[in-house]
Amino acid sequence: MSFEIIKEKTNQAVEILKEKNIDMWITFVRETGALKDPAMDITVGNSSTWQSAFIITNDGDKTAIVGQMELENFVAADVYKNVIGYVKSIREPLVEYITKKNPKNIVINYSKNSVLADGLTFGMYQILLDHLKGTDFVNRLISAEEVISALRGRKSKAELALMKQAADETLKIFDMVTRYIKPGLSELDIANYVKSVVEEKGYQFAWEETHCPAVFTGPDPAGPHSGPTERKIEKGHMINMDFGIKLNGYCSDIQRTWYVLNDNETAAPEPVQKGFEVIRDAIQMVADALKPGVKGVEMDDIARNYITQHGYEEYPHGLGHQLGRSVHDGGAGLFPRWEKYGNTPFMPLEEGQIFTIEPRLPVKGYGVSTIEEEVVLTKDGCEFITKPQKELIIISR
Repeated sequence: MSFEIIKEKTNQAVEILKEKNIDMWITFVRETGALKDPAMDITVGNSSTWQSAFIITNDGDKTAIVGQMELENFVAADVYKNVIGYVKSIREPLVEYITKKNPKNIVINYSKNSVLADGLTFGMYQILLDHLKGTDFVNRLISAEEVISALRGRKSKAELALMKQAADETLKIFDMVTRYIKPGLSELDIANYVKSVVEEKGYQFAWEETHCPAVFTGPDPAGPHSGPTERKIEKGHMINMDFGIKLNGYCSDIQRTWYVLNDNETAAPEPVQKGFEVIRDAIQMVADALKPGVKGVEMDDIARNYITQHGYEEYPHGLGHQLGRSVHDGGAGLFPRWEKYGNTPFMPLEEGQIFTIEPRLPVKGYGVSTIEEEVVLTKDGCEFITKPQKELIIISR
């Protein structure tokens, strides 16, 4: 990520602290080359060897307290107004700075609900408590989940432009796959073809290459996060691919569905067509209802109920997740009221957040129907980032 975007995000963080009536946010790290706090991607940019504190306050102050030997790196980045170096221990400059500011509350990076807000290790938490021992500041530490979720979720114009570019480039690869698919190829053949294109273009994969892309053909395929196999594409198969790239630090995540015509067919059979249309229409119904202030669980209800009302089993996952620098980003999600999702289904959605919408259903004897689109929440609704798949893609060769 460019330092210009990081400056933009740290300025945004100041406004979020004001909005949420929080005085100070500390990201406390060490040896980030081995274990990096996810918040550093959007608030720091550089790595740290020794104990370091990156502090943003609601009065607009930004201070980095870092090992002396790395001080020049952070000065040159020009993200933090004040860069304080130390040699023997961070304790004295850290406590001195916090005491001077005397915040009524301090958010630090732990969370029960969001892994991206849970970057403070237990060991570093213990060290922070040791540094603050004897002060009342140990009683003012609270979770930074709300701050980090808002900061990661509310995309700036520059971030949105980068995400649109990643989505556009991904859709071009899907078009190439449409031209490549034919009976006799295996799921692995398709995946390896995609990987060769990604390598040629110099992109990164949005998630682990073991199942990026994930390719499924025919009835009773493996689970949604499984890797491709030697299973062959046959006439009469539905095919799906789940795939995304990371471009300029931002991810895409898209799914498309194809059908391979049998010799005696000129169109997809009725069960295949119906399964596709139910998924397509469920996505549009959600997009029509999606806007700031609604809760993700309400959006999941729309798609889940529509699919089950048409006689299909419910999908075994959430309807959609936030997308950004990580393929599963932000806090709130379009999730059902299941224990594993914690409070994230019930968090009000916000303008600028980018979500996937990805329901699925089995079509007995043919395969799985699934589409995954990307949308961004606007002031009073949402807009598609991806050009939606409105028609089942037919393979006739």
